[in-house]
Amino acid sequence: MFTKAEKTKQFILETAMPLYNTKGIAGVSIDDVLAATKLTKGCLYGHFQSKDDLSEQVIDLSLRKTADQMRLAVYTAKTAKAKVSAFLDFYKDPIQTPIPGGCPIFNTAVEADDSYPLIKQKVAATIKAGQQELTQVLEEGIQNGEFSAKLDAKVFAFKLVAAIEGGLILCRALDTAAPMHALIKSLKAELNQYKP
Repeated sequence: MFTKAEKTKQFILETAMPLYNTKGIAGVSIDDVLAATKLTKGCLYGHFQSKDDLSEQVIDLSLRKTADQMRLAVYTAKTAKAKVSAFLDFYKDPIQTPIPGGCPIFNTAVEADDSYPLIKQKVAATIKAGQQELTQVLEEGIQNGEFSAKLDAKVFAFKLVAAIEGGLILCRALDTAAPMHALIKSLKAELNQYKP
């Protein structure tokens, strides 16, 4: 059971998450969060030491939530090929994302690059963990005979992540999911070339 204070803190984080994902760390003000939560400044600062503290915790939550949702989609699949397919399909709609504003991993990575070194490290850790997991899935596929040993799991995992993240931002800028569908189809076809 959560205490009332824990529930309030979680409410603040959940409410602030779409604000941060659409406006960015620098674009969100404490007043924005207060207006969205309808809480007082005293209440907000009872849970967070500063805007930086709030920002870090909101970003932690959004990165964790995105990674958890993706893992849930991937790890319900049984085979390595189905897991890679589930990973790709998770990103098939770049316009209607689970957290409004697009992919929090990409959004935060771009903004944190030079301005927020601690947050940049958190994003880097999330990206590395995702690539390692995808690499392991591909390696499992090689070991169990789904994919040929010619497949370089590490390079292909990087390619998948880079293509999907790039596709997300381009599709959002163009306001269409169609290129993402074509990209996913192409990546799946490329992976199929590694059948033993």
